[in-house]
Amino acid sequence: MKIALAGGGAFGEKHLDGLKNIDGVEVTALVGRRLEPTQAMADKYGVPFATTDYEEMLKRDDVDAVILCTPTQMHADQAIKAMDAGKHVEVEIPLADSWADAEAVLKKQEETGLVCMAGHTRRFNPSHQYVKQQIEAGKFNVLSMDVETYFFRRENKNAKGEPRSWTDHLLWHHSAHTIDIFQYMTGAKVIAANILQGPKHPELGIAMDQSIQMKTDKGQILTLSLSFNNEGPFGTFFRYIGDTATYLARYDDLFTGADEKIDLSVVDLPSNNGIELQDREFIAAIREGREPNSSVKGVIECYRTIGKLAASLEEQDGWS
Repeated sequence: MKIALAGGGAFGEKHLDGLKNIDGVEVTALVGRRLEPTQAMADKYGVPFATTDYEEMLKRDDVDAVILCTPTQMHADQAIKAMDAGKHVEVEIPLADSWADAEAVLKKQEETGLVCMAGHTRRFNPSHQYVKQQIEAGKFNVLSMDVETYFFRRENKNAKGEPRSWTDHLLWHHSAHTIDIFQYMTGAKVIAANILQGPKHPELGIAMDQSIQMKTDKGQILTLSLSFNNEGPFGTFFRYIGDTATYLARYDDLFTGADEKIDLSVVDLPSNNGIELQDREFIAAIREGREPNSSVKGVIECYRTIGKLAASLEEQDGWS
């Protein structure tokens, strides 16, 4: 399996670290915005070809599939171009930054029959997989979820503290992790969703604080708080409140409501790294000719919901 990775930033490096642990996989091309740092990363990971030309890379015979870790605003267009070139594609979260673009990616996947998967990593983190197994075994049922997504990003920098060429977004990017896992875990239809946001940053042009509430047709509720203003522990922290237990998920670790760590070895996974597990699923789906977990079809309801929330914000902006 020959893979091209587009986007040599902080998250691209996480994928390269995971891919090197998967048998029969070779990263044959690396695409970046600037050639010098892209070549340096290619040299570090032994990738034989580095370029700044995404479309030229798609013409190469030594590329079976593409992983996109590029700026959010490029995801939909690049995913469609990859499938037009006959390449399977894994799009890092978010799939798109508009409902129309998300629909267009789904339409192209259905047209080509290629594997198109979104990087909804929470589905693959061992902590969340444990909770999912409890649900499927009939041992746990989600009643509500309280989630905090907190960062300190008053400057346009990535997770490594390096300058970004694009602007991140709380709604289209960070809320997608939680909205999708809420729908995935409950298996229910969202019947109500509300959003409020604080003032937009004068330079970045994005809201720095948001609050989202959702409800399913089974009565389960989600309360999600997001902020780029938080000076404290960074990341996303999940509290699953259920009929038989409470679970606290912090990335790849899981705790009881009493903050006792849970042994996740019972989940029986080839890795404890959510990104690597996500990439393993992408490659396995291609090899086996099947739909992957977090396929574009499987996550499309998340983006339908976000699209409605975005429309609600536009209506709020028009209030006087």
